[in-house]
Amino acid sequence: MLFINDLTYRIGGRTLLENASLSIPAGHRVGLVGPNGTGKSTLFKLISGELAADGGEISMIKGASMAMVRQDMPDDDTSLIDIVLAADEEREALFKEAETAEDPERIGYIYTRLEEIDAYNAPSRASTILAGLGFNEAAQNSPISSFSGGWRARVALAAALFKKPNLLLLDEPTNHLDFEAMVWLENFLMRYSETLVIISHDRDILNKTVTHIAHLENQKLNLYTGTYDEFERRRAERLMGQQALHEKQMAQKAHMQKFVDRFGATASKARQAQSRLKAIAKMDIVDAVMADRVTSFTFPEPEEQGSPMIVLDDVNAGYDPAKPVLKNLKLRIDHDDRIALLGANGNGKSTLMKLLSGRLPQLSGDIHKDGKLRVGYFAQFQTDELDVTQTPFEVMRTAMKGTAEAKIRAALAKFGFDKHKADTKVGELSGGEKARLLFCLMSFDAPHIMLLDEPTNHLDIDAREALTQALNKYNGAVILVSHDPHLVDSVVDRLWLVADGTCKPYDDDLEGYRNLIVQQRKRERESAKQEAKAGKGGAKDSPKESKKSNPSKAERELAKLEQKIAELTLRKDNMENEIANSFTPDKAKQLKDLNNSYAQLETELKAANDDLEALIARL
Repeated sequence: MLFINDLTYRIGGRTLLENASLSIPAGHRVGLVGPNGTGKSTLFKLISGELAADGGEISMIKGASMAMVRQDMPDDDTSLIDIVLAADEEREALFKEAETAEDPERIGYIYTRLEEIDAYNAPSRASTILAGLGFNEAAQNSPISSFSGGWRARVALAAALFKKPNLLLLDEPTNHLDFEAMVWLENFLMRYSETLVIISHDRDILNKTVTHIAHLENQKLNLYTGTYDEFERRRAERLMGQQALHEKQMAQKAHMQKFVDRFGATASKARQAQSRLKAIAKMDIVDAVMADRVTSFTFPEPEEQGSPMIVLDDVNAGYDPAKPVLKNLKLRIDHDDRIALLGANGNGKSTLMKLLSGRLPQLSGDIHKDGKLRVGYFAQFQTDELDVTQTPFEVMRTAMKGTAEAKIRAALAKFGFDKHKADTKVGELSGGEKARLLFCLMSFDAPHIMLLDEPTNHLDIDAREALTQALNKYNGAVILVSHDPHLVDSVVDRLWLVADGTCKPYDDDLEGYRNLIVQQRKRERESAKQEAKAGKGGAKDSPKESKKSNPSKAERELAKLEQKIAELTLRKDNMENEIANSFTPDKAKQLKDLNNSYAQLETELKAANDDLEALIARL
């Protein structure tokens, strides 16, 4: 599907890609990973043609379609559903032509083609995608101009998914999603039958949705088979072997150099010394394994604080006394609590965090806090509020008034800011570096409780792991809002659900909450279908009654399809390994035969997945 050959790209005197090559067969789902700043998003722009390479070539199968998430969403009265429908350019063009076409033969072709691309069911499919990403029916028919940037990003994602291109490029698609929308997206991508390349710092979504990992490192691209966890393991094994070889070669080089240093000036040994110098120069020294430069985080430890630290007694919270966002809150936070807030965007998670931080006064009720309690607060959009003309040192000097320069720089150093970075303008820092500055800003006075509202949005996978370790070493309380399941699972031991205008403890685990979301979405789809049937004068049976119509037959058909898909997927994985081992000149004919068989297998698998989707839609 996608072929990258000897690709080179430079920007501002810096080389991001040099003679990088990668081949992605049709139907592969690939996670593109690598540290921030290595050029992952730039590679997407090169693939899409937005940027021109300095060398090499990028090609796709002839006639294949490609889509990325648009960055230039309109700001007008176009409804969300119309924006998504317009993403299918062929459908739009055919409907427009049908209004004026006069040639009977051409008219016949137009309507035949509309049937082939399932054009008449497109509004239903577009609505389903928008609903999955959090837009109800009223929102879907609202103008795009009435939505903020984060919600517009969801519309752009919906348009790219609706288009269903042969090659779909997704760059951090979960950044603006809540946990509920992310679960829907995971399920969508797991069923996506075309070729997918996704950039994500969320290891959970990579583990669930991709079959291969493309690693961008040292200006090269390496493809690994398997999930992200499998990639990490295999890469570690390869690097351990590389390190051992490097150490062996360096020892050999040191031994030869020692001879040169000892006998280089001795006439009788001069030729041997010169010979060894030439051998040293020719040695192909394997690069040493260099650990990625991930800055470890260190949160200052507070003195021990008694429990409870915060108690909410019948509290109402919000911005309008007549319409509180949260009502009758009865919550207690102890010194050793590790709590994650669950709930869809708009339910009040950030409102609760502002309330606990003291930035939002309660509308009614009582909040009891220890008088000496120190609270650290990481706000979701706080990176946008930093003064870009200041340096990190100046930001911290203002916060730590009267503190000696050495102590300020020591505080910054705990979050990876050496003197050079500490004296760089905030506007020149990356998103991850700004996030680290905020961690330093909120924790320099050793808070007893840290409130973290989406702290990982600008962090790559390795930085997220560093944050996880730092939080597990910190001995204060943590209240966390995050759509990163790995962080939640690793750090917290209690869950609170913010829903229906209040917040209560949630007794199940994160996987239980995920299943709850899936079941809720299924019930909503069934309810919508029943309403649609009733509106058309069709059968008005309740969901329970309609499911009784021959359930055993439907279950048998579903099980049969799932078994077929599992078998085809296994055959596909085995064939991929065969193809990977056949890229040699002496196996050209074998490779051609394998590719033909692979294409046929892909067709069978796509048909089986389509049958499964159709069956699920009928249930």
